[in-house]
Amino acid sequence: MELVGERANPGRDMTTNSAKAAPLELPLLLEGGGSQSSRLHAGLRAAILGGRLPAGLRLPASRALAEQLGLRRNAVVVAYEQLLSDGLAEARTGAGTFVAPHLPPAPAPAAPAPALPATAGQGAFALGRTHPDPLLLNQFSRALRRRLAAPDPAHFGYGDPRGSLPLREAVAAHLAATRGIACDPGQVLVTSGTQQALRLCAETLLQPGDALWMEDPGYPAARRTFEAAGARPVPVPVDAAGLDVAAGRQRAPAARLAYVTPSHQFPTGVTMSMARRLALLDWARQAGAWVLEDDYDSEFRYAGPPLTALAGIDAEARVIYLGTFSKTLFPGLRIGYAVLPPALLPRVAAARAVADRFPPGPMADAVADLLAGGGFAAHIRRMRSRYRAARDLVAATLAQASGGLLRVAVPDQGLHLLATLPEGLPPGAAAEIRAAAGVEAWLLSETRVTPGGPDGFVLGYSGHAPAALKRAAERLGAAVRASCAPP
Repeated sequence: MELVGERANPGRDMTTNSAKAAPLELPLLLEGGGSQSSRLHAGLRAAILGGRLPAGLRLPASRALAEQLGLRRNAVVVAYEQLLSDGLAEARTGAGTFVAPHLPPAPAPAAPAPALPATAGQGAFALGRTHPDPLLLNQFSRALRRRLAAPDPAHFGYGDPRGSLPLREAVAAHLAATRGIACDPGQVLVTSGTQQALRLCAETLLQPGDALWMEDPGYPAARRTFEAAGARPVPVPVDAAGLDVAAGRQRAPAARLAYVTPSHQFPTGVTMSMARRLALLDWARQAGAWVLEDDYDSEFRYAGPPLTALAGIDAEARVIYLGTFSKTLFPGLRIGYAVLPPALLPRVAAARAVADRFPPGPMADAVADLLAGGGFAAHIRRMRSRYRAARDLVAATLAQASGGLLRVAVPDQGLHLLATLPEGLPPGAAAEIRAAAGVEAWLLSETRVTPGGPDGFVLGYSGHAPAALKRAAERLGAAVRASCAPP
């Protein structure tokens, strides 16, 4: 049989240690890159584990095998030594090298990987996308190179589970200046994003079966995170003033936690009124509960400066504030943060240490430099202008293309808008319209726990080219007219 390898001689038999032994007729495949010894070792290992070289078989002398394959003899010696270390061969004094008498069963052929759910979309109206900003990326690259050229000694050991101190200090200063949150850098815990922060809080604060308030409609990924931790989300309705605290008290007065998006509610875009904010904080104090404030796109406010966060008016330290750089910089960065009340900090930090010990440091330090040096603020100003133009383009195009059938809520803040269909449409109409338009958008009904009310579309406008947004809005408007216009 053919012998394959570097400069292999296919017309020559592989001899054993005995000159009179029968020729070895099984093939050796020497493939891939690397040194001669590593390639030979891989070929021998595959032949042994695959059963082509059976247990107890005497292997050729190193000199003979080297000559036959055109390898250095030392490469064969090293490969044999690796087989001995693996336990796949054994050396017998005066007799030579043999395949080990006891071998593991041959591995089964690799099974195809199971299909996983599709990742977030890339087309127009897909949520969670951002625009690359060349100026910011250049600044970030320079900051990262500086950090790597003079690395913090802490990066060469296992660090603080809260993460980079420079970033925690920069985040604390940023929140004090823009969101009205006075916090110590020691209260900040760096995460890989909001989802990790939610998971850590759920595992730390909730027992299986514990009730928590969830906005309805609300953010489905947060609900799934709490359900995965064994908690029991209780839907609380949202109206023009935000979460209905009175309804929450009625439905689950002893809930252990409330998850809210008060500055820009997902998906409706409404802002929680001050009366509701105070009522929510009052309930948390009375119930001994916690409030999770997800402030996912607070920096992108188009009518004045960002609003004061709920955590900024919390005098009882009941609010856990969650922020992320996924929307302000880019999702692939995987950096977010949580500001924890002092009473919770040891428990959540300990849970973080068990989960993945601590977050990466050099990248976080470079983000800290952007925050402290003004590059982050300048980037936000540039993107705010760009996203405002995208918002206005989508809203105007939808209104015109749908003939006024879509009711478009133009938000003062955020990176998505809500376009609502007329009432009275049959079930499934919104999904059919979305499919006919060929757009990637969430349905309003997909964010609800309690069915009811008109359906519509949650449309992301950040991170997409204006031309693509306009074409998608025209298709969606035309699909709405075709489905909803009277005959």
